[in-house]
Amino acid sequence: MRWIIQVGICVGVFGFCLYSYMDQQNTLTCVKMRLPQVEKEIQLIREESRRLSYQIDLFESPSHLIELAHAPEYSHLKHPIFKEILTVPEAFAANIDL
Repeated sequence: MRWIIQVGICVGVFGFCLYSYMDQQNTLTCVKMRLPQVEKEIQLIREESRRLSYQIDLFESPSHLIELAHAPEYSHLKHPIFKEILTVPEAFAANIDL
């Protein structure tokens, strides 16, 4: 009788281990199935990032900024006088905690 109980316990533990292993394999398979979709999403995000970076570079180019400075909606802006420009020494700026 004792032998049958030990075998039953061993079979139960083996069954639990097998179930746990199969559950992990199913989870891994689901992740592997989603991987191509995630890779496509990452590729699209990288392409969008490159496109936006290019647009930022075009917008910040000196020629475009000069064109904007001559535009009528920015005519109220003026270059500052040298006395109006405030400078902060690097040693002072390094001691400021933000």
